[in-house]
Amino acid sequence: MTVMMAYNCISRWSSALGVCAIIAIIRPAHAEPRAVVELFTSQGCSSCPPADRIIGELAKDPSIIALSMPIDYWDYLGWKDTLADSRFSARQKAYSKMRGDRDVYTPQVIVNGSVHVIGSDRGKIEGAIIDTSKAERVMSVPVSMTLAGKQITVSVADSNKGPAAAHGEVWICSVSRAVPIAIGRGENRGQKVTYYNVVRNLLKVGDWNGSAGSWTVPLENISREGVDAAVVYLQDGSRDKPGLMLGAAYTPLH
Repeated sequence: MTVMMAYNCISRWSSALGVCAIIAIIRPAHAEPRAVVELFTSQGCSSCPPADRIIGELAKDPSIIALSMPIDYWDYLGWKDTLADSRFSARQKAYSKMRGDRDVYTPQVIVNGSVHVIGSDRGKIEGAIIDTSKAERVMSVPVSMTLAGKQITVSVADSNKGPAAAHGEVWICSVSRAVPIAIGRGENRGQKVTYYNVVRNLLKVGDWNGSAGSWTVPLENISREGVDAAVVYLQDGSRDKPGLMLGAAYTPLH
């Protein structure tokens, strides 16, 4: 469904839900991936299942952080997306505003915060990963996470790219690695679709000014039912004006 839309979204900040089990070991996340791939998808979009499968395939590549961000603006078509969050709709629209276009559709992929392509075209996604990796600042800052007991520590390195790279926001995503959904109505009625690396909550942990920094977050602040992984990303700009991805990391929670 590649229909352009303009719409207004009101962000809703959900409270932290649930408590994660105590993790007795300390393990660092994989460091320095080459791309963050965000898929804006919907259970009510007949063109989305192929893109959802591609995200599942990309999620197997440790050098790619692939995320599903289900939007809510197709809910009126006959099936309310059970994973949708208005914050993802607002994020997709914010990307469009930063690009200066009205290209808001599903399935849409944003690669490294800068390039958008149709989410069901794996060749274009892979091409965008290659193209964006040539930019000097993209994924240039090492980011890591460490789990210990009931908390997670996020560490961001300093910048070696000069003053222009010395700002950004650090966010943690609560992630469900695989969520099967039986769709009862709408364009995909009767289908069972598995959604991969679904973002279930977002939490800003800090601002980055170019110097090395770390933040410690209680696991209860990012946990909810079904969450079994976490992603942290450092992004230029702000929530309302998202820019280039400067760094990211992924870790399983159990």
